[in-house]
Amino acid sequence: MAATIGTVAKILMVGSEALPFVKSGGLGHVLGALPKALAGLGHQVAVVLPRYRSLIAGDLTVAQERLGFALGRSEFSARILSQRRNDVTYFFVQIPELYDRTGVYGENGGDYPDNHVRFGALCRAALGIAHQLFVPDVVHCHDWQAGLLPALVRQVYRGHAAYQDLKLIFTIHNLGYQGLFPAAALEGLSLPPRLAALDSLGLHGSISLLKSGLLYSDLLTTVSPRYADEIQTPEFGFGLEDLLRRRQADLTGILNGADYTEWNPLTDGKIAARYDRERLAGKRECKRALLREMGLPADLENKPLIGIVSRFASQKGFDLVAQIPHEVAAEDLALVVHGDGDRATEDFFRWFAAMYPRKVAVRVGFHDGLAHRIHSGSDMLLVPSRYEPCGLAQIHSLRYGTLPLVRATGGLDDTIDGDTGFKFWGYTSSELLDCLRAALRIYGSPRWNEMQQAAMSRDFSWDGSARLYSEQYRRLFASNYC
Repeated sequence: MAATIGTVAKILMVGSEALPFVKSGGLGHVLGALPKALAGLGHQVAVVLPRYRSLIAGDLTVAQERLGFALGRSEFSARILSQRRNDVTYFFVQIPELYDRTGVYGENGGDYPDNHVRFGALCRAALGIAHQLFVPDVVHCHDWQAGLLPALVRQVYRGHAAYQDLKLIFTIHNLGYQGLFPAAALEGLSLPPRLAALDSLGLHGSISLLKSGLLYSDLLTTVSPRYADEIQTPEFGFGLEDLLRRRQADLTGILNGADYTEWNPLTDGKIAARYDRERLAGKRECKRALLREMGLPADLENKPLIGIVSRFASQKGFDLVAQIPHEVAAEDLALVVHGDGDRATEDFFRWFAAMYPRKVAVRVGFHDGLAHRIHSGSDMLLVPSRYEPCGLAQIHSLRYGTLPLVRATGGLDDTIDGDTGFKFWGYTSSELLDCLRAALRIYGSPRWNEMQQAAMSRDFSWDGSARLYSEQYRRLFASNYC
């Protein structure tokens, strides 16, 4: 076991995605940025990821030719590959029968039925790496895909010399995704049947790998202070609110940060013109270029342009827009939409664009460059989420002088104020429409410019967030967590 930390820790992070290797959502942004921010503070950091078929990694080094382990009745042989990047060591677990597939989590609109085994194997391999390749002070697990690891340490390998002093932190990125599997899956995960009980991993008639992380980790974090409070309520707790209230003293909300080396209009090579808050002329050029790219009329340049860049999921609130499409289109504005996911939402936005082709443009799918161009070329960014643990789109848009219009929930409420954007509170289409109209009334006024200046001045870099995570690591060793 590594020495107890003072100001510096050896941190092993375990998760299912990280930029620039693979990303499907906000977790990929976090595991792409937080490790290098922690390394910048002097910590030794390593990250464990699956070696997916779609992984974009370049040259990899063989760290261990064969790491053998059992999971339930199955024997696995993992090849461990590695790469050093930004002072962080990345380990990739190569098990072709589990990860050499078309998708990351599933395909054809469904999850892989053996995801519990796929990510259980990731956790088991991470423990092997912690024993043989990178001996950490802290293992930091992210979301349900890493949720089995704390149960393995506390229930299966309790007393094992390599793990008995290991400190565990679990970060909830989205409580709505709980890693639910039939109770029979316990056997395949090397866990005893008694853990299917409600006072253990049992949840909604299944077992939850996310609940494993909540029960067996020493400290818990989530991705904004407001969300840390919200998940302790029935509305946002998804059946875990009682457990989270019991663990309230161990739960901390830490805002995700923005990677300003990637999201900065002064240096962004993906946008039509560069600019900053002192020189905003480039933003106007970005707007003209975005209108051309999206096939909208050039005469919309002087109208408010609202952008949407999002995964399409029920939590994102686009059902509110679907309730009032004609009212939105009746306003003196234009709308550009980019994202994918839920088929009904994709179909709605396609219909909306077909109904109002001179005001609404949609690109279904996801392209990082287009996301940057929408952030730079839009006047406002619409984020009407039902719930939002943190959200990065609104943080990115601030730096680009694109004012967010958000529902006041989770990290949206924490990051947007009356000087930098517009908020509505009730989850209703009428409140969204009222908020939109209030924003349109001040568009183009001196107040609008003041808000742009304030928005572009806000600093949500990872440096501050990384320091808060460092405090949690130190907290572990200043207490009697075990």
